[in-house]
Amino acid sequence: MEAGAVSFPRRKTRQITVGDVPVGGGAPITVQSMTITKTADVEGTLQQIYALAAAGCDIVRCTCNEPEASEGLARIVPRSPIPIIADIHHQYRRALEALEAGVDGLRLNPGNIRKPEHIKAVAAEARDRNVPIRIGVNGGSLHPDLYRKYGDRVTPEAMVESAMQEIAYFDEVDFDLIKISVKASNVPLMIDAYRRLADATDHPLHLGVTEAGPPPAGIVKATAGIATLLAEGIGDTIRYSLTSDPVDEVKMGRVLLESMGLRERKNVDLIACPSCGRAEIDVYKVAQDAQDAFEDREIPLQVAVMGCVVNGPGEARDADIGIAAGNKRGHLFIKGQNVAVVPEDEMVGTLVEWAELINTEGMDAALARAVKTKDEARRAAEEDRRRNLDERGDDANASEQVVELLRTKR
Repeated sequence: MEAGAVSFPRRKTRQITVGDVPVGGGAPITVQSMTITKTADVEGTLQQIYALAAAGCDIVRCTCNEPEASEGLARIVPRSPIPIIADIHHQYRRALEALEAGVDGLRLNPGNIRKPEHIKAVAAEARDRNVPIRIGVNGGSLHPDLYRKYGDRVTPEAMVESAMQEIAYFDEVDFDLIKISVKASNVPLMIDAYRRLADATDHPLHLGVTEAGPPPAGIVKATAGIATLLAEGIGDTIRYSLTSDPVDEVKMGRVLLESMGLRERKNVDLIACPSCGRAEIDVYKVAQDAQDAFEDREIPLQVAVMGCVVNGPGEARDADIGIAAGNKRGHLFIKGQNVAVVPEDEMVGTLVEWAELINTEGMDAALARAVKTKDEARRAAEEDRRRNLDERGDDANASEQVVELLRTKR
């Protein structure tokens, strides 16, 4: 967690284990996704699972909707680098087959498997194998009886009641390795349902806005729901349900948790100025180039890309490393200290080089390397700062002119 970061309180829950990954009970919040391949396509599914794991996925769900999928799971589970959860919908026999195939968890939708004897048969088998089950209530597939009970509409109360009914069936066979989700595509509905569920049970909760849609709107919707609850201490595992490559879901989940200080940083936190009248480069392009350059590097640093040397180093002084443009050259700074000057077209490459040095050898080693260049770098930065001020003035965005205009119109 970054220095000075505020930690969000965590709701106390029971803990279960999905494969070798703990969920709930104070364990780190996990990131989940789901494969979009046919599970019977073993090699294609494994390829996607490995890509998800490389992106930071902790647990992955695979559909088990046909006998061939069950057979696929039997071949996938032993070769998967992360725990596998079988997604079961209407046929309880697929759940029993998935357990036989060795999966690490099940996801059951109470709105789809409705016969109590079938639900209890699956729970009893999962109990005997010590395999957890997620009760996955979905606003789009609520049991018809509950739908009618609550006025022919999906309500938070109906979703929570659905989950509690399923827990009651599990209790009858002495099964309690449970986590629960009450997802909806409507964000306020989703938030309300999870708050009520958190008050009703101490089982770990899986958060998500179902069918959030494609980016960028889908990312906004998912973040609005998930982050709101995480900030309240609710949630033990999350999924971004995007109409996109599943790897994107994982990346968004990791970014959210890292940004909130709920997981240790795995990759770069890139900050960049929004550009203004002082900018001497195309900030958007350089920031994107830097994002691309760091994409596959696991360097847990905060990196800044700033458009000028007038305010850039000061505004980004808390970043581990950054670069600011000025007079067709880049001014590299570490923790607010100018350490090197490079040609403009070498800015991103230099940023990556020094970030890797900090990551492998430490901040002190990087600063020691810069001893001979620091004074020159400081002088060059001051020269470019003064030149920018001389050329563009103290008010490069003409904001004071706008203020005066506003005052004359009052």
